[in-house]
Amino acid sequence: MLELLSRPAPEVAPRLLGSLFGHRTAEGSVVLRITEVEAYGGPDGSDLPDPGAHTWRGRTARNASMFGPPGHVYVYFTYGMHHAVNLVCRPEGTAGGCLLRAGEVVEGVPLARARRAAGRSGPVPDAALARGPGNLAKALGIDLTHDGAPLTAGDAAAPGFFLRLPGPGDAPAAGRGPRTGVSGPGGTPEFPWRWWLPGEASVSPYRAAVPRRRR
Repeated sequence: MLELLSRPAPEVAPRLLGSLFGHRTAEGSVVLRITEVEAYGGPDGSDLPDPGAHTWRGRTARNASMFGPPGHVYVYFTYGMHHAVNLVCRPEGTAGGCLLRAGEVVEGVPLARARRAAGRSGPVPDAALARGPGNLAKALGIDLTHDGAPLTAGDAAAPGFFLRLPGPGDAPAAGRGPRTGVSGPGGTPEFPWRWWLPGEASVSPYRAAVPRRRR
């Protein structure tokens, strides 16, 4: 696992499709099969500059986890309401990560459903439990307290996070295109760094960034 995660995110991201990613807490375990992922690179002037990444302007207290070591998670809070989780890539000191955009919940569906139902008036369909990065993090019970937490290589019984990669020859065919909702050059076809499993109901629809209007 660490050998793969030590590589640049655009190499890692498609290899994550079909992997099992899980989070075990005191409430129980939720495990999903990754169906959609985006790759993010490093600062301006680095070997993999990415204007769509949180790391574009350099290292800060908020994005420090994206600078390594690999095999950890980077969690951030966005739009004042959503958490999102990335798997950190590349050797320590070199920024990179893969945003988990969507997955199919394969274990812990009742717990994921209960977490997603909070504040809603109706039930959430199973296919939508982890559709979109904010919903994925909520279904897994992830928040900012988990930023920088380590991954284990497939031990679903241990507390915390685990990642189980597909076996040799099991890598599924993937779709590829621009990242969704990313503004500026980072959201253009110049950065086709979003991969997904075609035909999967859990995959979120592509949306181009909406330009912000000045008041």
